[in-house]
Amino acid sequence: MINKVFKFGGASVKDAQSVRNLITILNKYKHEKLLVVVSAMGKTTNALEELLKDAHAKNNIKIKTGLEKIKSFHDQIITEIFEYQKASTLLKETNALFALLEQNLNNIQLPYAQHYDATVRYGELLSTTILNAYLTENEFDVQHILADNYIITDKRFRSAGIVWAETKARIQKLMKAQPNHHIILTQGFIGGTLDGSPTTLGREGSDFTAAIFAACLKAKEVWIWKDVPGLLNADPKRFSNTSKIAKIAYSEAIELAYYGATIIHPKTIKPLQNSGIKLFVKSFLNPDLPPSQIEGLHLPGQNVPSYIVKEQQCLISISARDYSFMDEQLLHQLLGVINQLRIHVNLIQISALSLSFCFDEDPEKLQKLLLALEKDFNLRYNEKLSLFTVRHYDSKIADLLNQNHQVLLEQRSRTTLQLVVPELNYQLIDRWIKKP
Repeated sequence: MINKVFKFGGASVKDAQSVRNLITILNKYKHEKLLVVVSAMGKTTNALEELLKDAHAKNNIKIKTGLEKIKSFHDQIITEIFEYQKASTLLKETNALFALLEQNLNNIQLPYAQHYDATVRYGELLSTTILNAYLTENEFDVQHILADNYIITDKRFRSAGIVWAETKARIQKLMKAQPNHHIILTQGFIGGTLDGSPTTLGREGSDFTAAIFAACLKAKEVWIWKDVPGLLNADPKRFSNTSKIAKIAYSEAIELAYYGATIIHPKTIKPLQNSGIKLFVKSFLNPDLPPSQIEGLHLPGQNVPSYIVKEQQCLISISARDYSFMDEQLLHQLLGVINQLRIHVNLIQISALSLSFCFDEDPEKLQKLLLALEKDFNLRYNEKLSLFTVRHYDSKIADLLNQNHQVLLEQRSRTTLQLVVPELNYQLIDRWIKKP
């Protein structure tokens, strides 16, 4: 029986030393059966996304250069962690994957979203192939499985929905067939349809993969290993004065993920909450540090302010040319178009005559939206904006932000303040976080 599911992100396998560190961590749990979910190594997914763009632009020189760079990155890790003979054998396996990747890049006749899912999955396939070999080399009893044979999804490419009944049946069948392995190793982020088409669960979806396996296995805990001490109240890459949150409820974690906190994928919490599975966020750099814990429906003292930034935002305002009220019928029409274009709305605001909303910049989706609406609606939009969210704000921080920023849109609820601004004053906010 597997009680723990571990998830390691790209930063935890970004180089040879990181891979060795991962093995050191797993050695501490040799007495337990684990399912281990691993992401692509380092920034491989980003590199594969660029490679895909070059393929659709038919830029053969960039394709060749990009492939060589990704291959060299993985080859270096292999040659650093294995002796010559084992490295040579493993390089044949990874070379075969790169040959399939190169062949797949030529399938530009596929719709872009479907081609994306068929391409970026090779990052996870490469990382688990290398890690499987290294675990075996270090005398772990490991079963390497392909996630797309077990995570069964619909055909909503780039953000696939889970076919839960089939996924659960396959995962439980796996456990009956392979009950004795110490570690079952699989890929994050990727899935597959019933007819075998590759899909992905959305960017940073490896957390969700771990939650899916945990729920289907009836595990007790999911551990997400990160390069930070735990769940922090602000992004340490943007702010220096962050605080660790020791324990929060599922509901609060969902709110933070929804607003853009990057520590957890937004879809992760629901299957865990539904099954009563605890989630721990733990440091792979300092594994002896106590983790942050997420569990329970409501916990007292959950009003620690959190500060969340989403950059590269587009704000668009829509109003009818005939000055129609923004009533339910018109909202139904507009939201239908937004849904059809698969635009994820990060913030929405309605007035008597207009609908304004903020979403992650996507030039293709923006042009499709403008084309769909320009005949009947007045459209205004701004790009390269920041959406700043303060969870559990007070009036002092609200006043400070408004006085020191050009605010294009503001929205407040009882617990959450959101501002859309052209440029965020990070130093001002960092000083506030340190001494409000």
